[in-house]
Amino acid sequence: MRESFKTGIGFGLTSGIITTVGLIVGLHAGTESKIVVIGGVVSIAIADACSDALGIHVAQEAQDRHSTRAIWEATLSTFATKLVVSLTFIIPLALLPNRTAIATSVGWGMLLLATFNFYMARAQQVRPWAIIGEHLAIACLVIVMAHVVGHWVHSTFG
Repeated sequence: MRESFKTGIGFGLTSGIITTVGLIVGLHAGTESKIVVIGGVVSIAIADACSDALGIHVAQEAQDRHSTRAIWEATLSTFATKLVVSLTFIIPLALLPNRTAIATSVGWGMLLLATFNFYMARAQQVRPWAIIGEHLAIACLVIVMAHVVGHWVHSTFG
């Protein structure tokens, strides 16, 4: 696989998981509304996929070492990966009761992140468990912060 696609997929997948799970947990803690959480996921899937794709595009252009084709491959693969990954979280949210859907979404995100990191580490011929642990710890930190902020928003403005 070309480096440009690896860049886009790696960034889009990681960002899609962490952003979407953080949003889900935060919105649920703040509202406990299924429609608000699903609406937030759809909105973030579109808006953040566009934003991250443009960010990758500009960053790669600024490096001034990538071909136009490579820049567009990274841009489009970032957009597509982030959009698709984010939208997969709608399935448990739409089909399961709120608390179960939130737990399933967190589990799904952690599974995706761990699996991607496992294959990435294996491809780089490094021990996967340290990388997986580090990235899951960061994701957990985001989840906890989003949960705390969601409760704070609810108690302050709700």
